[in-house]
Amino acid sequence: MNRLFSFISIAALGTLSATASADMYKSGGGSLYAGGNYTFVDVEGDGFDADLGTLSAKVGGYVTPILGLEARAGFGVADEDLGFGNDLSVNSFFGGYATINAVNESPVTPYGILGFTRYELEVDGPLGSAKEDDSDLSYGVGVNIALSEELSGNLEYMRYADKDDVTVDGIGLGLTVHF
Repeated sequence: MNRLFSFISIAALGTLSATASADMYKSGGGSLYAGGNYTFVDVEGDGFDADLGTLSAKVGGYVTPILGLEARAGFGVADEDLGFGNDLSVNSFFGGYATINAVNESPVTPYGILGFTRYELEVDGPLGSAKEDDSDLSYGVGVNIALSEELSGNLEYMRYADKDDVTVDGIGLGLTVHF
């Protein structure tokens, strides 16, 4: 009888805890989210500085109100002419990130982001093309702005890579749907 009572008590506490957690996340619009960003990318290296554009999708969730985990993937949509008929483009990128969110009572939530990004850059010219793919530690800061309970906009700065005298930075604008 004591075991049955203990089992029922634990099950009830687990259910109440899950309900409380769900309510806790509702103030932010939900614990799961998906969205998209357009990012103005700056690739800078020895003797060149290129401005590119990318589109990306993201999916994620809040482990706690402060800690979030997300995955992103995207591709280039705007190339840069480096001269002499050579164009630089972002073929693709993807990564996994953790966010630390400064939760507050306002519709504006600042956050920091840290993770790893794998990217592929391509130079295409009259003598052929060359691809470079690599991965690096990525970090940045941003702000989510609640537009409604289910929809938010964001503005973000990211340092995607800083390797072999080449830096890849981006300023992104996006929309996110919270479930």
